[in-house]
Amino acid sequence: MTDIDFSGVFPAMVTPFTADNEIDTETLREDAQRLETAGVDGLVPMGSTGESATLSHAEHVEAIEAVVDAVEDVPVIAGTGSNNTAEALDLSQQAADAGADALLLISPYYNKPEPQGMYDHYAEIADTVDLPQIIYNVPSRTGRNIAVDTAVDLADHPNIAGYKAASGDLNRISEVIERTRDTEFAVLSGDDGMTLPILAAGGDGAISVVANVEPERACAMVGAALEGDYEFARAIHHELGPLTRQLFVETNPIPVKAAMAMRGYAPERIRSPLTELSEEHRDELRERLDELDSDLAEPTDVDSSDSDSTDGN
Repeated sequence: MTDIDFSGVFPAMVTPFTADNEIDTETLREDAQRLETAGVDGLVPMGSTGESATLSHAEHVEAIEAVVDAVEDVPVIAGTGSNNTAEALDLSQQAADAGADALLLISPYYNKPEPQGMYDHYAEIADTVDLPQIIYNVPSRTGRNIAVDTAVDLADHPNIAGYKAASGDLNRISEVIERTRDTEFAVLSGDDGMTLPILAAGGDGAISVVANVEPERACAMVGAALEGDYEFARAIHHELGPLTRQLFVETNPIPVKAAMAMRGYAPERIRSPLTELSEEHRDELRERLDELDSDLAEPTDVDSSDSDSTDGN
């Protein structure tokens, strides 16, 4: 199993599209390099933020390969989950062949398995694909929580390396942290607004939407918290708060794609049935970005070197 440090900031990457609705691989590579240069600790293509639900398996592999080829020093954690165990297993094997360093597996959605089915689903993939794997709990999208007991039991598997927490339930997340403290098992925030509280409870970092737009600030906040400097981390948490809230006024990744287009990072194009950001939210999003760009809004002197929503990221 690849030795990866699953602490820090891991942007949940968007998938840019061309005017013909194909993956814009050139922009995707440029975005991966921009984020690596900003100091992130890894990249996560093909999660919810990457619109994985509307991409074919061939497109999943195309995007994963583009990100793997673009970066030099950070791990690529590929989203390969499904509500069909056989499909998730096949996609996980393809991602491994494409060069992914680790996998992110959303829990089975819609069919709502019982705890034993949830355990068996993850264990079968972990038994078969020899890559570190992160289980992903986001009940607002899946309709089912991963039971704490199930997460704790899975933490004992040598290929299951972590838990992405996007339940919005800090008590549940804290219990997972508490009961896995003696294992090599990372707990990562999957909800930007809860990243600092999760770190305070003993979490290890974040798979983050806001880091697509503000990677330096996100890295500085998480890095400071991991070093115990909560005064500095709180300052950045509150500085990012207005933007974080604005990034979830509509279904993720609608707002973050708009924000990235406003910053010139990637086109806003999004696949149906999602739609581009409504006009009523554009001005406020632009204001939040302008505030962060303003010298008056930067009292924390953010430096990316400081890093060594229940909607789901």
